[in-house]
Amino acid sequence: MIKDPAQVRTISLIGMPGAGKSTVGVLLAKLAGLAFNDTDLEIQLRAGATLQEIIDSRGHVALRGLEEEVLLSVPLENSIIATGGSVVYSDRIMQRLRQAGPVIYLDVPLAALEARVAAAPPRGIASDASHTFADIYRERTPLYERHADIIIATGGRDPQEIALEILARARGAS
Repeated sequence: MIKDPAQVRTISLIGMPGAGKSTVGVLLAKLAGLAFNDTDLEIQLRAGATLQEIIDSRGHVALRGLEEEVLLSVPLENSIIATGGSVVYSDRIMQRLRQAGPVIYLDVPLAALEARVAAAPPRGIASDASHTFADIYRERTPLYERHADIIIATGGRDPQEIALEILARARGAS
């Protein structure tokens, strides 16, 4: 688990698409005085395409491969890492994230996630097209729980409040 909470310099956020990893991550980075790294953006920059375009042209397995390539190569030190929702399918990625610092699962109820994702443009969810969002949620939730050092229930909470709780718990203040 967390070896020296007072010296945490990397925190990784995992969770479903729409969980708020990027929103909370930016706030958390400001509070902690750390850099912010959104790995979905890094994937898009390297591929020269959006996540949805990658899935449409190469398939969801290719997107997961790019995600693994990015997350095994980007610097993690002194950063808040907002990961893509499918990172939990790669044991190599999860091992690297856990070695860098605590992994935080942003646990959001399915209904809230569905509302957020429906209100947003296509998100490029790395999953078989035959799976519903609820199917993906049921498949991934046990993986998020297994890989997380800390689980944060976020339902109905303000992102700033969530970021403050993460920082306190990751650094052992609560």
